[in-house]
Amino acid sequence: MAARIDHLVTSGTFALDGGEWDVDNNVWIVGDDTEAVVIDAAHDAAAIRAALGGRALRAVICTHAHNDHVDAAPALADATGAPVLLHPDDLPLWRQTHPDRAPDAELADGQEIEVAGVRLTVLHTPGHAPGAVCLYAPQLNTVFTGDTLFQGGPGATGRSFSHFPTIVGSIREKLLTLPADTVVRTGHGDSTTIGAEAPHLDEWIARGH
Repeated sequence: MAARIDHLVTSGTFALDGGEWDVDNNVWIVGDDTEAVVIDAAHDAAAIRAALGGRALRAVICTHAHNDHVDAAPALADATGAPVLLHPDDLPLWRQTHPDRAPDAELADGQEIEVAGVRLTVLHTPGHAPGAVCLYAPQLNTVFTGDTLFQGGPGATGRSFSHFPTIVGSIREKLLTLPADTVVRTGHGDSTTIGAEAPHLDEWIARGH
């Protein structure tokens, strides 16, 4: 049974540094008809469970710990028994949203997560957040970038725990080295490809944000 990517958009609030913004988040489900993982359990655990449709949830994978990407993670994990996986460098951000509930296991650069016969390789890509990761699935010709790379440039680096030179380095070293036709499935907004974004790296650096 072939693995597939299901896509759900959930809506809620992003809060950091005393500000709040209404946001729509992409939730990605990778699996087949029997098992799956969720990438970024945003806002609505019930809607994500409905999209799973009874499949066994193997993991809730967090690309980073901004509240809009992890606010539904504990509820989804508690309802399904799946572990929450987060890079440890993002624990300070995680604790802002979930001070009384730790993630269940750590993500590490180079780690491989398998589901439905597909391998997801963890790429540590700090910059938008210290523990930000992307997940590369060569068999699906896809990289899930969270808020590290969007259509049109890097994720935001104007708030706490973020750093523009670091995110540019992460994109250059970990993402733009992937095949040009790799589909970039982002944390917000439309998908793109590595080939569409790679030529613009110098423009992003010149803009400095």
